[in-house]
Amino acid sequence: MNDQTALKTTPLHALHLSLGARMVPFAGYDMPVQYPLGVLKEHLHTRAAAGLFDVSHMGQLIVRARSGRYEDAALAMESLVPVDILGLADGRQRYGFLTDANGGILDDLMLTRRDDHLFVVVNAGCKAADIAHIERHIGDRCEIEVLEDRALIALQGPRAVEALAELWADVAAMKFMDVRHCRLHDVSCLVSRSGYSGEDGYEISIPASYAVDIAQRLLEHPDVQPIGLGARDSLRLEAGLCLYGNDIDTTTSPIEAGLEWAIQKARRAGGAREGGFPGTSRILAELENGTARRRVGLKPEGKAPVRPPARLYADAEGSAEIGHVTSGGFGPSAESPVAMGYVTTSHAAPGTRIFTEIRGKFLPLTVTPLPFIKPTYKR
Repeated sequence: MNDQTALKTTPLHALHLSLGARMVPFAGYDMPVQYPLGVLKEHLHTRAAAGLFDVSHMGQLIVRARSGRYEDAALAMESLVPVDILGLADGRQRYGFLTDANGGILDDLMLTRRDDHLFVVVNAGCKAADIAHIERHIGDRCEIEVLEDRALIALQGPRAVEALAELWADVAAMKFMDVRHCRLHDVSCLVSRSGYSGEDGYEISIPASYAVDIAQRLLEHPDVQPIGLGARDSLRLEAGLCLYGNDIDTTTSPIEAGLEWAIQKARRAGGAREGGFPGTSRILAELENGTARRRVGLKPEGKAPVRPPARLYADAEGSAEIGHVTSGGFGPSAESPVAMGYVTTSHAAPGTRIFTEIRGKFLPLTVTPLPFIKPTYKR
């Protein structure tokens, strides 16, 4: 997008500029890719202390049944995602994905039960399509409210709890995927103990007009630094987390992507609410019979990162192509290049040695279990 005036901005845009951020177009928004600290140090600071991320470009929705009953909202959303939403306890969150009729992934998202409704967070790049999709399929049963007047920030890292506890002491008692309403700096907010870095931390939905105040209060803590998209990407890659459009899309099924852990027993074959979501036949068949390819972790030998869309081969002659890289770069905490990609299932076992071609040379990689770092979620 060359016309910078066409880019949207988040409520924290002016703060990013004041902090010296380098801004780039991302998903239609002008977003910080890094700050003066630099991507490498931002990444390591998040792993060692706490990083503050602006994720306000993501979509925040409320899905409420026209009947007023949570059960009706849950069952309506279950017609779009292979996730047990009916069984979700109040104040709890789950990861899920919208699927299409072919079993491909339209987007991944977070789903939270809040009293009589669902609070849903979707990716920025898919936001408009997701909203239209949800309204088209369940709009007759549910009211879809798009929260245009809210910001979303993420506070991630081992010191995140101490930093946020200065604004709300009860945050320390939350467990991973808990969601609570609270007052931060006397502002009504929704806090989840979750994030996309592999670290313990929080995501905080804030009224847009108060976002700068709360972000500044958090940044006053000596352990908190602002973190841009560059480090966000390397953190999620080390954590083995998918980026929509790279690692998952409509050409990948949840089972191929290794996301079957997100499909609860109730939605599987023989479960209380088996299937009923788009792509049911393929997804349930793959759960039972497996897939021809799988998403895997990859560790290149040497120091050269391997980036998408590098092709993967079974041997050093390149005689048999077996897949491709979907995400890759240097992992500062792993202290080595790391990558993810899809390979044929026969080459997906950890320890398998495969190859990629870089500038005319075939370089070896080893299939490696995900994630590349040990997550520190508060279970």
